[in-house]
Amino acid sequence: MGEEKKQELLYGMHSVMEALLQGKELDKVFIRKGLQNERSRELIKLLRDRDIPFQFVPHEKLQKVTRKNHQGVIAMGSLIEYGNLDAIIPGLFEQGKVPFVLILDGITDVRNMGAIARTAECVGANVLLLPMKGSAQINGDAIKTSSGALLNLNVCRTEKLLDAVRYLKNSGLKIISASEKASQTYFSADLNGPVALIIGSEEKGISTELIALSDIHVKIPVLGKVGSLNASAAGAVMMYEILRQRINNIIGHVSPL
Repeated sequence: MGEEKKQELLYGMHSVMEALLQGKELDKVFIRKGLQNERSRELIKLLRDRDIPFQFVPHEKLQKVTRKNHQGVIAMGSLIEYGNLDAIIPGLFEQGKVPFVLILDGITDVRNMGAIARTAECVGANVLLLPMKGSAQINGDAIKTSSGALLNLNVCRTEKLLDAVRYLKNSGLKIISASEKASQTYFSADLNGPVALIIGSEEKGISTELIALSDIHVKIPVLGKVGSLNASAAGAVMMYEILRQRINNIIGHVSPL
């Protein structure tokens, strides 16, 4: 499941700084002429320390590269090196970690993906698993929306999502899915231990095949007139419930002084 690096466009001060701090390979960086603040000075120092070419350019040139909110900074380089799921999962167990995998099934909106990845990084998820087809691309928009979180996660892609989920299940991870069709509420389920959480698209939800593979199928109660949460909000609810249960489990196993 290894992947080649891909040349991408990255923009925004925070995203470019995060890429540098994570050691990502940037080929060149454009900085708007006259951009003078503490963050820009820190950026220039990092670029010089890493011998990465940079150039001060007029605002008009940046606008020709992208009309997005670049904040006066645009970089080009190999931003994502996709990981190998078959190697990462055993490695996590060997390190004594409890795997927490996030699976995106049909999330095609870049901003939704970025928001989900940001939450995943905040709760300590280890892996973000995506299908090669029918998924949003990890590009500058996604990285900026994630506030650089996509650069801190192990991102894996697979041609056959069902096979990858079966692999996770056979590796000892509980497969968790959430949809309005479930009878059990998410806060009444045991979400401790090694887990893989599936988040489905707002249009189609989680595929029936993946729900059938799930060990735990739960719903998020909705009391208002709107029928459901959007994908990133639902994902955040589920991820933080997993984190809450993990913290409670750790506290419950600590002996009192």
